[in-house]
Amino acid sequence: QVQLVESGGGLVQAGGSLKLSCATSGGSFSGYRMGWFRQAPGKEREFVAALDWSRGNKWYGDYVRGRCTISRGANTVYLQMNSLNPEDTAVYYCAAGWNSGVYVYKAPEAYTDWGQGTQVTVSS
Repeated sequence: QVQLVESGGGLVQAGGSLKLSCATSGGSFSGYRMGWFRQAPGKEREFVAALDWSRGNKWYGDYVRGRCTISRGANTVYLQMNSLNPEDTAVYYCAAGWNSGVYVYKAPEAYTDWGQGTQVTVSS
């Protein structure tokens, strides 16, 4: 059973940086896409970044492109976020999904397993 556990969130001042981690377990992720999404109060879940576990392809949401970097280690997926601003305040979720080719990488429907989320708060 796939398990995803996020960490690294917290309170940071505008202009600061955070590095989120997503510890994975439950088997091989070869053929999977790993994604980061965020959800602010009263807003829909929003795509942040994703990577193809095997091929290394990476994608970024429009609002974070140039400020975020997604990467992975042997069992962990990372999201480095720089130049944070108050609009980045949200709960950040890690997600995993088999790349069936049915859904595009930024669709929440492309992911079947989700972590519990980690809160990121950016103060002005």
